[in-house]
Amino acid sequence: MRVTEGSVEIEVPEQADSGVGEGVFYNPVQELNRDLTVAVLRAAQQRFEYADSYLDATAASGIRGVRAAADGWDAACCDRDADAVELCRANLERNDLAGEVHQRDANALMHEQRFDVVDLDPFGTPIPFADAASRSAIDLLCVTATDTAPLCGAHFESGVRSYSAVPRNTEYHQEMGVRILLGAMARTAARYDRAVTPILTHATKHYVRTYLALNDGATVANEALDELGHLHHCQHCLWRTHDFGLVADPPESCPHCDEHLQTAGPLWLGPIHDTDFVRAVGASVSEDMGTAEEARDLTERLAGELDTPTHYDQHRLTKRWGTGAMAMDEFLDCLRAAGYAASRTHYGGTTFKTDADVTEIRAAAMPTGS
Repeated sequence: MRVTEGSVEIEVPEQADSGVGEGVFYNPVQELNRDLTVAVLRAAQQRFEYADSYLDATAASGIRGVRAAADGWDAACCDRDADAVELCRANLERNDLAGEVHQRDANALMHEQRFDVVDLDPFGTPIPFADAASRSAIDLLCVTATDTAPLCGAHFESGVRSYSAVPRNTEYHQEMGVRILLGAMARTAARYDRAVTPILTHATKHYVRTYLALNDGATVANEALDELGHLHHCQHCLWRTHDFGLVADPPESCPHCDEHLQTAGPLWLGPIHDTDFVRAVGASVSEDMGTAEEARDLTERLAGELDTPTHYDQHRLTKRWGTGAMAMDEFLDCLRAAGYAASRTHYGGTTFKTDADVTEIRAAAMPTGS
């Protein structure tokens, strides 16, 4: 079947379950991901002065590489599968676009060649490609992880194996996944004296997507590692805290209810985006994108999101307290009136961030006597 995205038309195999199985696949659910990628590439050309080469490292149908080529990038597609390689070539030709197509193991290619931008969008975890990609990407590394259950702690052992960290299944599970992934990517890059800076990251539906600016040097790599640490979480009253450092130092118990705390990490505790870059990405979204409105809404929400780890869910809190929920805008206004910073988040309609803890949230936002 033929599919149109942005300014390109590609041919993809018909399949009942997009993105599932051993064959070449095209996942329509990822259109927002791909639209944002094109907008990021446009903004990246302003941030990285000489960036012009792009690698779609796990290409499948080649949709990412084709769209990058259509936007003026010197694009390359890589896949081990002969059918995928043939499809990539056909889709470039269909759109009268030039581009290299490699039938290679992506790790082998990335160990041999460098590209200004490397895009990892594999099925499942990106970790098997992380070392090679961290060395191959010159300016920007784009990473998708679809194994959200391991990342978020729902599949605990798998998460530990894949990411060399302890994930915990909390009510902020999407952000847990984001920070576990970023922590793993920061540690991987640091092995090669490279530092990652997340300039845009989001957790949408079944995946986490991050865009990492790269810098060289042992000093900056050490500074990136300084953004790692641990989260300490009380499943009883939902209080949480965090500390920086690769060695966990949790409190003996929750200071509010004296229950045991769960510790997650090491994970990324620093900012997950660059606000100016996120706004530039939003401005780079074009009307030919099928998810243009959703992409702009997402970048707007990200730009206003506090950097504080982690987010809360108002409904989860009020249910725990046995009180009714109020409108989110009113709820956030109560926190701000009490002197706390507060923002919505992109993780859900009732999620928010604040520098208040759970007892302060309740005192500021709950009606008197609740």
